[in-house]
Amino acid sequence: MPSPKHHRLDTRTRLLQAGGEIFAQYGYRAATVRRIAKKADANVAAVNYYFSGKEGLYLAVLEHTFAAAQSKYPATMASPGTGEAPEQLHAFITAFLLRLLDEGRPAWHGRLMVREIADPSPVLDRVVDGMIRPLFEQLAAIIGELLGPGAGEEEIRLAAMSIMGQCLFYRNSRPVVSRLYQGRYDVGRIKEIAEHISAFSLRALQGRGSKGTESGIGGKVR
Repeated sequence: MPSPKHHRLDTRTRLLQAGGEIFAQYGYRAATVRRIAKKADANVAAVNYYFSGKEGLYLAVLEHTFAAAQSKYPATMASPGTGEAPEQLHAFITAFLLRLLDEGRPAWHGRLMVREIADPSPVLDRVVDGMIRPLFEQLAAIIGELLGPGAGEEEIRLAAMSIMGQCLFYRNSRPVVSRLYQGRYDVGRIKEIAEHISAFSLRALQGRGSKGTESGIGGKVR
């Protein structure tokens, strides 16, 4: 039975919260409007009224989740304020990992985005253009500054994907990681992981040879 606090929320907010939990649990295709409306203690017709249907609700849930994560963990939170590219890289990785792994947020936040990546819905293009691409371009700009003017677009792109891949590993492989190394992803542990990925990636970027790696493909790191 919904709690009194639940009832104090407006219908649209209740649908967003219920939709997030149901979509994260069942995925976009298996989740039903009827199940979401029941959990939100709302009329099925309210989904159409506020969101123009299931797809609109799903996109709104993703946008709400993304905005909440960005607000709680801005990319500047871990920066000492120098503005130097190495510090920007560390700040970006720290914030990105906290958004992915923080166990203090509603548990469905991280699962929802991972589900969308693993099993894309009809709104994936809008998710990429509105949420993921701006983050990727922000990271690419930092890497471009670290590599210098001689770096090609493909080299920068591959480096950005490698760094994001390291971060996503800890989210996507969470069941395996938790069995290899017991422990929770508390904030302290997440920051330790961020420090490792930052240092590891920075050494790779700064160790890039001045010759033979300009194309970013097939070159040897010196």
